[in-house]
Amino acid sequence: MTDQDRFNWHADARLFAGAAQVPRPGAADVPAFLQIAASPTGACLTRLTAQIAARGSFCVSDGTPLTDANVPPTHFVTLTGGTTGQPKAILRSQRSWAASFAQNAVTFGIGPEDSIAVLGRLSHSLALYGVLEGLQLGADVHVLDALSPRAQIAHCLRHGVRILYATPTQLLRLARAAKGQRLPDLRLILCGGGPLQATGRDAVMPFAPNAALHVFYGAAETSFVTLDGANTPDGSVGRAYPGVTLKILDEAGQTTDGVGEVWVHSPYLFDGYLGAPGSEAGRRDGFVSVGEMGHLDGNGQLWLRGRKTRMVTIADQNVHPEEVENFITDLPGVTACAVLPRPDALRGHRLVACLEGPADPALTAEVTEACRQSFGPLVAPRTIHFFNDFPRLSSGKTDHTELTRWLEGRP
Repeated sequence: MTDQDRFNWHADARLFAGAAQVPRPGAADVPAFLQIAASPTGACLTRLTAQIAARGSFCVSDGTPLTDANVPPTHFVTLTGGTTGQPKAILRSQRSWAASFAQNAVTFGIGPEDSIAVLGRLSHSLALYGVLEGLQLGADVHVLDALSPRAQIAHCLRHGVRILYATPTQLLRLARAAKGQRLPDLRLILCGGGPLQATGRDAVMPFAPNAALHVFYGAAETSFVTLDGANTPDGSVGRAYPGVTLKILDEAGQTTDGVGEVWVHSPYLFDGYLGAPGSEAGRRDGFVSVGEMGHLDGNGQLWLRGRKTRMVTIADQNVHPEEVENFITDLPGVTACAVLPRPDALRGHRLVACLEGPADPALTAEVTEACRQSFGPLVAPRTIHFFNDFPRLSSGKTDHTELTRWLEGRP
């Protein structure tokens, strides 16, 4: 076991919870495993770094109790997003993330001259990843989840933040709050947790004119899978991240050039679900699948269709609501969208679109027509509802389970 296999706090790195600097931990007795509350942020970081310094294992969460805490000291636990159900506890080795820290140091040149900001709560794996990577590579790390978007911009400007870890929702909130302000020192934005549509990219770049924007696709179980770049075509999630091997298998388990299930092999994979060894992710010959459907083109670009578990049948067609969701999100005037299936006695299912914001009959007509032109009348959402505020998880993702409950109370 080497330092490259464990999380470490580099001698050059500093850590901040908002404006408050987090002191380095002294020698202390800590439990072998500790479940750490994500809030308040300063207390979370203090307990997290003490656990790391003492070589203990941990899980940062919003209070979801772990039923089985048999976690080796070389490992840690994160939780899945839980957008469509209960979060699952992900058991992974510290080595699995440390390997990608080393790769990002090479790919993006991250090091002690950098300062990194994360915008989300540490219960979300993207924010936790950004903190641990920065500490390991010697960068200053600023955790800004307790600040408003406007205050986050002011903090980044004041401290010359150079690298930002954020979800698409967090980036769009920053873009709306910027109001002409710019972050000229920002050189790199790493965006994960969902697709960032073309309109989102256009909104982000004015406040970060000198930043390279990279959106990566991954999952809690796989970590990095693909990374986009300047030559990534619209709609693709990019090519395999360094060290990742991809294959697409059909229903018979054979490699296919068409649409099939995406399987991933890499040094970054999780070990399993804590307390649920037979849960949803599939394993085969060292590859893992989380049920994502897609295809690889001749240039190695991965194109996703959606999760197999969200696929529905409409008039004998297999339909992925995520495709419609992403299409609508990229339309003018749409700030956030969720597309959900509802039972239909004649066709099996129908789709319903939920848009964030006040009711807008003109936007309803425009979205309906655009969807009919692109997907046809059977697949296009039959109804469009507006909600002033979407229910969201701590990651910033839409809570589809709660949104479905809302829909059940509507005609």
